[in-house]
Amino acid sequence: MSQVMDFDSLRRAMADNYEQPEGPARNARAEQLLVEAEKLNIPLAVIEALGHQLKVYNYSSEKAKMFVPFARLLRMWDERPEDFDAYEVHSLHWVFKWMSAGMLGQPHIPLASIEKWLGEMEHRYRLAGHSERAVRSAEFSVAAHIGDLGRAERAYAAWLAADRDEMADCHACELHDQGWWQTRRGEDAQALELWGPVLEGEYVCAHEPHAVLASSLLPLLRLGRPDEARAHHLRGVRLVRAMESMRGSYADHVEFCALTGNEARGLELLAERPAYFTDAGEPRSRLDFLAVVALLMDRLVERGLGERTVPGPAGREWTARELAAHARGEALSLAARFDARNGTSYVGERTRERMDRRPLVDRLPLGVRVVRAAPVAAPAPVAPERERGLAELLAQARRLSDAVHPASMDAWAAVARAAAAEGTELSARDQADLVDHEALSRGPEGAELFDRAAELYEAAGDPGEALAARTRATFVRALTDRADDAPETVAGLRERVLALFEEGATGPRQTASVLVGRARVLMHRLREDEGVAEAAEEAVRELLAFAGPHTSDVRLASRAAEATAMLGELAGRAGDAEAGAELLARAAQEYVAAGLPWFAVEHEARLAGIARQLGDAEGAQRAARAALEHGREHLEPLGGAQLHLQLAEVLGASGEFAEAAEHALEAAHWADEAGEGPTLGAWARYQLGGFLLRQGRFAEAAEVLESALPDLTAETHGDGAIVQTQWWLGDCHTELGEHRAAAERWLEAAETARHWPEQRDHAMLAHLAAEALGRADLPAEAARAYARAGDLWRELGNTHGLVRALRARAWLAARGEAGLEPGLEAARELMTQAAQECAAAATAADDDARDGLVTELGHTHRQFGDLIARSVGEDADEETTRTAFEEALTHLTEAIAVFGSAGVGARDARTGAELAAGWLEADLRRLDAASARARAVLSAYEDAETYEDAEADGEGGDGETARARRAEAERMLELMAAHREE
Repeated sequence: MSQVMDFDSLRRAMADNYEQPEGPARNARAEQLLVEAEKLNIPLAVIEALGHQLKVYNYSSEKAKMFVPFARLLRMWDERPEDFDAYEVHSLHWVFKWMSAGMLGQPHIPLASIEKWLGEMEHRYRLAGHSERAVRSAEFSVAAHIGDLGRAERAYAAWLAADRDEMADCHACELHDQGWWQTRRGEDAQALELWGPVLEGEYVCAHEPHAVLASSLLPLLRLGRPDEARAHHLRGVRLVRAMESMRGSYADHVEFCALTGNEARGLELLAERPAYFTDAGEPRSRLDFLAVVALLMDRLVERGLGERTVPGPAGREWTARELAAHARGEALSLAARFDARNGTSYVGERTRERMDRRPLVDRLPLGVRVVRAAPVAAPAPVAPERERGLAELLAQARRLSDAVHPASMDAWAAVARAAAAEGTELSARDQADLVDHEALSRGPEGAELFDRAAELYEAAGDPGEALAARTRATFVRALTDRADDAPETVAGLRERVLALFEEGATGPRQTASVLVGRARVLMHRLREDEGVAEAAEEAVRELLAFAGPHTSDVRLASRAAEATAMLGELAGRAGDAEAGAELLARAAQEYVAAGLPWFAVEHEARLAGIARQLGDAEGAQRAARAALEHGREHLEPLGGAQLHLQLAEVLGASGEFAEAAEHALEAAHWADEAGEGPTLGAWARYQLGGFLLRQGRFAEAAEVLESALPDLTAETHGDGAIVQTQWWLGDCHTELGEHRAAAERWLEAAETARHWPEQRDHAMLAHLAAEALGRADLPAEAARAYARAGDLWRELGNTHGLVRALRARAWLAARGEAGLEPGLEAARELMTQAAQECAAAATAADDDARDGLVTELGHTHRQFGDLIARSVGEDADEETTRTAFEEALTHLTEAIAVFGSAGVGARDARTGAELAAGWLEADLRRLDAASARARAVLSAYEDAETYEDAEADGEGGDGETARARRAEAERMLELMAAHREE
């Protein structure tokens, strides 16, 4: 710096620096400020600058640097204790504890030195009159670290038995360490009980609940409470992500990912903090970090991803296999240094134990976006055909085919592999069935294989099944728009199979297969050509009439159920949604009754959608649950994602946000597994974030919504979803006290919404951003945002919004925070404008709107009076004060009159203004006037029903407010009476 600071400037600079993010930049600034302090030739300035250095070093990755400034401080204390003020004396003794912990984390510092330091700490605390609580806590940490568990137990008991005093760690930190010890003893439940007050926000500090959230992850998993563990991970990562000094807690989150099937998430966390691999200022936390890196890499290697590129120490590329070996070697080397220092093998044993941990759950969806560079490979299944012979495999395939089971295609594929392996030539019939099922597995590409199956069926002497296969081929070609003559083709196949059936040359199964194929073709063509509606319905009814009487045969029962579902679709297309829903429900029931629940899923999913359209929330929920239940064991990941998301939306629409969140979470997971993370997965995360927000789980919601936002696009999801996500994020940031971030989110959303035809959302977002900017201590920016919002509210004709924006600008101006000169004059103009706008709108409004505008006018006059009264500074002379209070009384009196005209609904607002006016009267020494206002308040609540039963009286206000107003009025009367006696 170019010029010497004065002491006050130095103190402001240190305070500003302490508010900066942890890290080398903050540390370097602290070092500069110490140089500035030394220039002042004021011992206390140097003491404070050294203390500031100590703090920033302690909360950074450069903890090793703090020993030098502490040694200097201690020497200054021993030489001239009178240079220390009371605060610095307290601080000096406080950081003794940091030195103890800091020495423990540096393996080059001998254990004898640490023990000697403990004695020094105990001696100095005794001299200063402090309890031994902090000393015993430090002794416990040393004993637990080196593995002297007996001594640790004794120190732990002595720690808890000693009195808490000003040297004891804060409640939150103490509870964290006590809970950690319980987990070490295997008492996870007791640990979580100890941590409860920290997790619930009763005890917090700069680094809690950050550390407790991280420490609780594995205990929760071990206790079978995965939902809480997930919540603690999402909440905790947000807290530690930007805190360089919390590498150990960050490692806990990486470990959690490695042990819950979230390896990809763990890799993303590693990528966010590359310096953690190499920062050497605190070896103990580096050891923790490297141990979980080794654990995570071993999990990837075990899953077959050892050659995957992963984040690692800078300077080269790393594969998972390479980093696993490197991290393990580095961790064991560090552990060996600690053990050599400690004279035990404890640290090494614990490190190996941590690196070799096994997963605690197979899969724990987190709901957040994870970019997978490669799919996580599952262990290769043992091929069943290697364990069983061809004959057994054939028998199983036929059983599954007869049961119309989804696994039948895999069973026939197993037959094909076994036949090829044995070199066995299958019979024509077996070969036909095998090719037919292979065609089914090919989907749109199966037409030619169906033709080949038909040839094989004919060769096997089954002309009916050959016609069924040709019908299937025709339907596949119709689906792929390669068969305009499909209706004519299936009509011919129908005639031929019916003739065969009449002759007894084929059975009902084959005949129904051709009839269902014809119905499918016509139903598909109906989507493009309404002219085939009559033919389609005729084909469906023919199918139902043929298959209906044969429901004891599972194949024919499935055909009859499909025909019923088709009739439901036809009814819906004809505009009879209720009839369509009834038929779909019947079809689903028929599938389930036939033992084919997997075929009911599609129709139940459609039924849920129709029920929602009809406003039948209960029916929609029932159908969505049934679809999920019936499809659970057979769904592909994408189908599972869609069903979970559908149920989530149904539940959310009914206000059941907790369960809705559970299904949205599953939907996000399965969408990711299906490779649809950026599309369906993003939508599921968007929904999940909203459900979490509505439950007040703001940190979790923010983490999920932030992960969804990069994938949400206007083309795929609509810009409304993007704006809503940003809006919700603003709400989350506000609840978390992150006001600048909230303003940024709302301003981004407003920028998108300004292009919409309807501008109410634009105005609301601009107003919210203004409020957030004000709370973030950015008054000039807030004033501009309020001005923008006010213009938008005016254009929309929304007087309430306009008036509130004007009032907010007035308050900013009155405080001199809006860049307006002179501040009070500008504030008067804005409040006057607000009152005029409100009065004019109330005069022109209809009866429904007038009452609200009159009340808004009353609030404006009330705030006008408060603003003027509060503009008086503490050093104002008597005349200035009197003039301001007289002006304020004028506005408060007007507010009282306006509220009075609004009737009993504004009673609480009127009495609040009356009391404010009464206190001003008292300040102006108008004791009788103040008493009169107090009596007016008591009179307003004389009605027993209003006072005693106000909570049940929608017009009288709430009972708590009434009681508070009466109490304040009575206190005012007592004070005025006392002043008269004086």
